[in-house]
Amino acid sequence: MPVTDEMVCFSLYAASRATTQAYRALLEPWGLTYPQYLVLVTLWIEGDQTVSTLGDHLQLDSGTLSPLLRRMEQADLVRRERRSTDERVVTVTLGDRGRSIRPELAHVPAQIASGMGLSDEQAALELIATLQRLTATMHAAADAPAADTPAPATPRRHAGATTPDAPAASDD
Repeated sequence: MPVTDEMVCFSLYAASRATTQAYRALLEPWGLTYPQYLVLVTLWIEGDQTVSTLGDHLQLDSGTLSPLLRRMEQADLVRRERRSTDERVVTVTLGDRGRSIRPELAHVPAQIASGMGLSDEQAALELIATLQRLTATMHAAADAPAADTPAPATPRRHAGATTPDAPAASDD
């Protein structure tokens, strides 16, 4: 048995990759990516959102969200509009295509739940609660590293970097 089969972190990573691959296969006929699908679901269920609120909900920074929304706007999935009362605030609404494909994508959640082996809504809610706790505790752990974490013995360098006492890499 490979050592990775005994690692919780690797099992989570592998499950995440498998889920992403399943979404990719399900969404490809509509030319959608998983993050685009998440934007659409948020707008379908929660209505219009500011870019800031959408970024918070999806845990995406503006450097990732802005190009995503630009591509979605070009495909008429969403519209972005500046508020007349405060031009710094941009509201995201559904475009015509974004509204029209909702019924076509209604099968996606059930197919993903089936692929995950979730037998009913209760099983889904329990998994969601477990994953949300895991996310929160991992964010907390990343924000406050343990005091007894040792420093690396040698400073980390970028590949190909040289120091005065190290020879330059050759192209042999």
